[in-house]
Amino acid sequence: MLCSSFWNDQNNAKRIMFEFDDLKNLCNLWQNMYLQVKYLIDLKDLAEFENNEAELKETEYESRKLEKMLFFFEAKTKLAGEHDRNNAIMSIHAGAGGTESCDWAQMLARMYLRWVENKGFEVEVVDSLNGDETGVKSITMIISGEYAYGFLQSEVGVHRLVRVSPFDSNKRRHTSFSSVDVIPEIKDNINIAIESKNIRIDTYRASGAGGQHVNKTDSAVRITHLPTGIIVQSQNDRSQIKNRATAMKLLKAKLYEFEQEKKRASYEKHYNEKGSIEWGSQIRSYVFMPYQLVKDHRTGYETSQINAVMNGEIDAFIGEYLSCKLESKI
Repeated sequence: MLCSSFWNDQNNAKRIMFEFDDLKNLCNLWQNMYLQVKYLIDLKDLAEFENNEAELKETEYESRKLEKMLFFFEAKTKLAGEHDRNNAIMSIHAGAGGTESCDWAQMLARMYLRWVENKGFEVEVVDSLNGDETGVKSITMIISGEYAYGFLQSEVGVHRLVRVSPFDSNKRRHTSFSSVDVIPEIKDNINIAIESKNIRIDTYRASGAGGQHVNKTDSAVRITHLPTGIIVQSQNDRSQIKNRATAMKLLKAKLYEFEQEKKRASYEKHYNEKGSIEWGSQIRSYVFMPYQLVKDHRTGYETSQINAVMNGEIDAFIGEYLSCKLESKI
C-alpha cells in the first residue's frame, strides 16, 4: 500500500514506479525461463526415450532461444547506469585507408544492423556518407529498443580488420580500421537549453540514397554548435523539417554527453579510450587471414566463429564487457 503522500512528488513517484516495473519484468522473465527449462528437460527425456528426432531438433532449437533469453536477463542485471535503458545513437567512421576502410565501416554497420534485427529493435539511419568507390566513410543511426545504449556501450572504440583484400589484384593481406562511437538518446524530460544564437544551421543537397526528390532539393540539414564546435547532420529524410528535428535530437544528445563528461572530468578520457583510428588503439580485432579469430583486447574474450560475429552474433562480447565493467576491470 502506497502512502497518501507518495504521489505528491510526481517525478519521484514516476521514477520509483519505473524501477518497480523493471524489477517486476525481471522477475517475470526469470519465472518464464525457469518454466522453459523444466519443459525442455522433460521434452528431451521423452524424445530420447522414444528416439524422436523431430522432438530432439525442437529441443535444440528452443534451447538456443533460451540462451538468448538468458543473455538478456544476465545483461540487464549488470546495467544500472542512468541512461542504460535509453535508445542508442551509433556513429561509425572509416579510418585512413580509402576503399579498404570504407568497406570495413560498411561491414561493421551491417553487423550491427543484423544484431538489431535479431534483438527485435528498430533502427533509423539519419546520416551517411558513401565512400568514393564502395562502402561508407561515415554512418549515423538511432537504435531504438530497451537497453539499446546499455548493450552497445561495449562497442565504443576502434575496430581492426585483417584480411586478404578483395580490392587488391595481387591478393595481399591488408589491415583496416574503423571507429565506433555510441551515446544515449536523451529523453524529452531532460532539459537541454540550446540558444539560437549559439547554433548555425546549414542546408545542403543530400548525397546519399533516397530518390530523386532528396537529391534535387536542399533537404539535408547540418547544425553547428558554435561554443563547443560540435557538428551534427541529418539527410536521410525527404523533409527538411524532419531532418532538422532529427539533427536537433542528435545535438541535444551530444551536448548532454559533453556536459556529463565535463562533470566527471573525463571528456578527454572518453575519446582517448576510443582512440585514434589507427594501429595500436583498437579495442577488438577481426582476423580473416591467415586464421579466423575475433578478439576483444579489453576483456580477452575471443572466438573463431567470425562469420557468426559478422552476422550480428556479438552478445558474448557484450556480456564479457559488462561483466568486466561491473568488476571494474575496464
